[in-house]
Formats: sequence, structure tokens, C-alpha cells
Amino acid sequence: MLQKLSITDWLPVSKKELEMRGWEQPDIIIVSGDAYVDHPSFGHAVIARILEKDGYKVAILPQPNWRDDLRDFSKLGTPKLFFGVTAGCMDSMINHYTANKRLRSEDAYTPGGTAGFRPDYASVVYTKILKKLFPETPVVLGG
Repeated sequence: MLQKLSITDWLPVSKKELEMRGWEQPDIIIVSGDAYVDHPSFGHAVIARILEKDGYKVAILPQPNWRDDLRDFSKLGTPKLFFGVTAGCMDSMINHYTANKRLRSEDAYTPGGTAGFRPDYASVVYTKILKKLFPETPVVLGG
């Protein structure tokens, strides 16, 4: 079932949403340590919208689970061009620890403020997983 979507529609975050747009595979998948919020204060949303405006098919993989069988990283398939990786709006280490090196109890960029949905050194962890699962696909790392 193909639907006509407008620019105000959310970017796809699941295989079903890719199919709703009539896409077999996205050109680019952006992996982020933040939840997907389609707002200019979230860098991955801004980059995704710019790429979409330029004609690319962009999907978002927000806060993938890196602790289990890694199926989150495979759920959107392989992008035609590359994976874009970011730890999120805030460096993952600053997001996890206070200046006194104590664990933070909240994560402002996760629904409900729950901590623990991104690893320490998130960009490095996500990139290693992607290179293991998709060795031939380029990874573009951003802040």
C-alpha cells in the first residue's frame, strides 16, 4: 500500500515505514544515539532532512540496542550509499557522567529520560558493529 507522503511526514524508522514510501532500500541510514525527534535542535534530523531535500532516500535508526543479537542494526537492511553515525546531540561520555565522574541517572535525549540506551563511546561502538555486519558498506562518522 503506497501512500503519498509530504515533507512533514516523519522519516522512516522501520521496514514497514520504508514499504509505505515504496522503497526497497534507503540510500542512507543515519544511526543515532538519540531518540528520533524531527526538530532542528537534533543534528541527525537536520542532516537527514537536507539529504532528503537533495533527493536521497534517508532512514533513521535511533538508539539501536547494542547489547543483544544486534538485530536493530539490520532491521532497515543495507543502504545503497552509506551509514551515517552520530552519538547524538551530546557526547555519550558527557551524557553518561558528571564532572565528578559519577553516573548520571537521566538521559535528556531518551524518551522518559531513562539512562542506559546508548553505550559509552557510542560512535565507536556503533561503527564497529556496522563494519562487522556490513563490511562492504561505507560508514560516515559525524558529531
